[in-house]
Amino acid sequence: MSDRFVVLSGCSGGGKSTLLAELARRGYSVVEEPGRRIVREETARGGTALPWVDAEAFVRRAIEMALEDRESAKDLPGWVFFDRGLIDAISALTDMTGEPTLHELGNRHRYHSKVFLTPPWPEIYETDPERKHGLAQAEAEYARLIRDYDVLGYEVLEVPKRPVEQRADFVLAHLPVERPAAR
Repeated sequence: MSDRFVVLSGCSGGGKSTLLAELARRGYSVVEEPGRRIVREETARGGTALPWVDAEAFVRRAIEMALEDRESAKDLPGWVFFDRGLIDAISALTDMTGEPTLHELGNRHRYHSKVFLTPPWPEIYETDPERKHGLAQAEAEYARLIRDYDVLGYEVLEVPKRPVEQRADFVLAHLPVERPAAR
């Protein structure tokens, strides 16, 4: 487990990427959502591991990428904020296939005990070329993530619907004061 790895998860279109960008602007290390990177890669190469073409292949690739992200982030100093991550991907796979991977992988590859979830926010929700599903599907995903993070013993904190600076302040206020990076 890495106590420095903090997950920002929640409802699609709830402002996670904007929050992640604010944390990066403040000097924190961040890891972009695997799903968006996969969609860009698959679209560029004409691949089919896309959520609207082959959802299972997409989720399995997201699991691989999330594990790679964790390995790559080991040497980053201080807090490392992940836009989604391994738990989101294995939660989707378990929901989709019934495979019992949630407990096995979820407990073997832990993140910080507090996970920050952005709630459904219809006023800002938009589809785009990388997010084609509607709000109802995003809300169902949110409910599943709350359940699965809770099952794995994480403390789930809902990020308030406020300007991004206040949302970043909320996240940072709920984490211990960061120690200086080792030199």
